[in-house]
Amino acid sequence: MISIFVSSVQKELGEERRAVKEFILGDPLLRRFIDDVFLFEDIPASDQQPDNIYLAEVEQRDIYLALFGNAYGWKNAEDKSPTELEFDHATKTKRERLVFVKGDDDKARDPDIAKLIRKAGAQLTRRRFADTPALIREVYAALVDYLERRELLHTLPFDDSPCSGATLKDIDSAAIEDFVESAEARGRLTLKGSRAPKAVLQNFKLMRDGKLTNAAILLFGRDPRRFFNNIQVHCLHFFGTEKRKPIASQQPYEGRIFEVIDQAVEFVLGKLDRPVGTRAHSTQAPGDFEVPRSVITEAVVNAVAHRDYRNTGFVQVIVYADRIEVWNPGELPHGLTPEKLREPHAPMPRNPLLAEPLYRVKFVEKAGTGTTDMIADCLAAGLPEPTFEQNGAHFVTTIWRDWLTDAVMDELGLNERQRYMVQFTKANGRITNADCQRELKVFRNTASRDLETLCRQGLLLKKGTTGKGTHYILARKRTTNAPNAS
Repeated sequence: MISIFVSSVQKELGEERRAVKEFILGDPLLRRFIDDVFLFEDIPASDQQPDNIYLAEVEQRDIYLALFGNAYGWKNAEDKSPTELEFDHATKTKRERLVFVKGDDDKARDPDIAKLIRKAGAQLTRRRFADTPALIREVYAALVDYLERRELLHTLPFDDSPCSGATLKDIDSAAIEDFVESAEARGRLTLKGSRAPKAVLQNFKLMRDGKLTNAAILLFGRDPRRFFNNIQVHCLHFFGTEKRKPIASQQPYEGRIFEVIDQAVEFVLGKLDRPVGTRAHSTQAPGDFEVPRSVITEAVVNAVAHRDYRNTGFVQVIVYADRIEVWNPGELPHGLTPEKLREPHAPMPRNPLLAEPLYRVKFVEKAGTGTTDMIADCLAAGLPEPTFEQNGAHFVTTIWRDWLTDAVMDELGLNERQRYMVQFTKANGRITNADCQRELKVFRNTASRDLETLCRQGLLLKKGTTGKGTHYILARKRTTNAPNAS
């Protein structure tokens, strides 16, 4: 049987600690495998020693389950809390570690607990939760994943599972022909033998015991929606920087994976700026999207190919004035963390039967370089690096449309008025002195000084010289001669 040690600041997360224990020991599935959940407060008062950290208890358990909130807790002589010591000991003794973080506002946390959360995030996937029911869902998903990895629960991967009710009549032969031609044209397929749909499907292991797999329908089905109600990629566009109505435009895409990827990428590119260049080297005026197409494509492909299809949610691709977010149901494979995505790593596809055909048409690579290529392409375009984060039941990739992130504004030491001016310009595309006076309730001279400061620092560009036509827009790239430019 399996045992669990629950670690957290007791006073802050007492209700959540108790709920986790009661749920695990009461769940019909989990209690078949887990018979011990340790809480410090369950020890008789006479045996409790507040000055001792129960590191031995950590070492005796199979799983270390941590709940992190806003408080760090009391510190010992070495300036460390029991929670951090327990985390470090679980790491040292190679316990299975599961970390759950309450809330999204990291700025409200004690600096020490924020530092501990970052340390944990560099080593493993953190799951966020808003309330106790959300925590229970996350705990359940994490423990089921652990049991599957330990081969205590035996289930076929989603993509390799037979698609109930599907027959060869549900396969689009033309889609398979197009795939074969595209893969051969890209030099990643040399097909020998029959090109009949059934033979191609068998060649890519898309049939199991004579039955079509889920992957076969997702890749080549005539109507995948007939078999799956969660394959939608929902694309949304907001004019501002927040997810609030009115929605400028939205479009759900459903169908074969190859088509959905192309449609979602084109939706995003259609909302981006594309500055027109010169005809110095061509008869047509060139223009590059403000975010490289390769970055958008990689983010969408990752979401569609690596998502958890057993999750009832769907992929969301959201275009804001300052960024693009791609929300992917599921989480990173065990052993891969958001930090590790920033360095070369081995490929770890969640759905290998989906990933293989995507590789053949050059949608993905097998070298584990997709995210590092995204980072390099963004930096080459003068943009910040993408961010990767587990947010509850979704893995979120954020691609920044401009370099003016919160971190950059912190670095530049902008005051609240100046930060508001930047955000207003992001949301509206431009700002005037009159806008500043109206929105911030300041005098004209004050607005002028702030606008001049933002121009001097290379954040805004002034259009016009005098009069009502004068306005300011965002600098799309960091000005090289700005005082704070690097």
